[in-house]
Amino acid sequence: MNIIVIGSGGREHAIIKKLAENPEITKIYALPGNGGMKEAECVPVSAKDLDGIVEFAKTHDIGFAVVAPDDPLVLGCVDRLEEADIPCFGPRANAAIIEGSKVFSKNLMKKYGIPTAAYEVFDDPAAARAYLDTASFPIVIKADGLALGKGVLICADRSEADAALSEIMETKIFGESGNHVVIEEFLTGPEVSVLAFTDGETVVPMISSMDHKRAGDGDTGLNTGGMGTVAPNPYYTEEVAERCMNEIFLPTIRAMNAEGRTFKGCLYFGLMITKDGPKVIEYNCRFGDPETQVVLPLLETDLFTIMKATRAGTLSSLDIRWKKGAACCVILASAGYPKKYESGFPLILPEQPKHGAQIFVAGAKLKDGVLVTGGGRVVGVTAVAPTLAEAVKNAYEAAEDVKFENRTMRHDIGARALACKGE
Repeated sequence: MNIIVIGSGGREHAIIKKLAENPEITKIYALPGNGGMKEAECVPVSAKDLDGIVEFAKTHDIGFAVVAPDDPLVLGCVDRLEEADIPCFGPRANAAIIEGSKVFSKNLMKKYGIPTAAYEVFDDPAAARAYLDTASFPIVIKADGLALGKGVLICADRSEADAALSEIMETKIFGESGNHVVIEEFLTGPEVSVLAFTDGETVVPMISSMDHKRAGDGDTGLNTGGMGTVAPNPYYTEEVAERCMNEIFLPTIRAMNAEGRTFKGCLYFGLMITKDGPKVIEYNCRFGDPETQVVLPLLETDLFTIMKATRAGTLSSLDIRWKKGAACCVILASAGYPKKYESGFPLILPEQPKHGAQIFVAGAKLKDGVLVTGGGRVVGVTAVAPTLAEAVKNAYEAAEDVKFENRTMRHDIGARALACKGE
């Protein structure tokens, strides 16, 4: 079978590598993919070019499509492909709104009693500033729409909050996504990322993970798309997992069904384990990035089989298994990310990474036959080991063999998790 994977980053590379393990799949096309995806044929069709994607699928005997990024999901890529009789993994547009609009998702949680931070919604900067007169700090300000994972600003005081409102609502640094903002209370506690397969009825959580969003060591610097992950997350205990299933995961799926927005695909739960229990920080309508790079290497069950069951509504019939042990993913980025950075430098990848690590290429392209850097986050290096301490050590050692000019990374991925475990 020929399949297509929509997207171009490290998340898509991790999905492609896992799908390539299935002998039923004869050819994988990545639209548009990147120069480091050796397991797929990359096709220069933008992930947001829905007409081009559908036309390619119809003319290349595509039997299945995986729509990975948020933009095409929110735009209705799954709807368009399914209309063309191309089976898909991913939610339709009316379900992808759970990420496409933070106003929608917050109102959904309020309506159905799903635990989350207290909040207010504004479409007028003056009204938002008037609300801040009575607010407690720190406070969180979120652009309503998609913003490449950078639309959430934590403001320590009033001046930072005023600046955030100005950037989002007046300067429009996130474009139309800033027409509305959510201002919500600042929650404290350990953060946990949980990706879950769901067919609209059954929910199968994947191994939990811990992301590291800040650019610098010690959780300093600007928010990024993620500088590394570890799995499992030690704060996600069996007790917490049970509460999340009963109070968050299943209620969310039932709420979406009640709204006529049945969700099928991968639903991402960004959680905060507060003193009052787990609460939702955010939903994503797709695999997280870089969480995917640390979770999928731990998956034992065939991914393509799971994806087909998710679409068919037969997820409850599968026994989804995971490897024992732990995984660590270290992101190698271009210096200056997430702001201005230079790219176009030769990217050297080892033929056989140390410790059996996997290398997921996120931002790279072929230029005159040479692989060069082409993004802020360039590569993710993931190691799996019996213990988290070993996985962290092995990931960093394997990362040493990835070479490119102006390379930067965090040196403390996994430190918080290891401290929690007492390692």
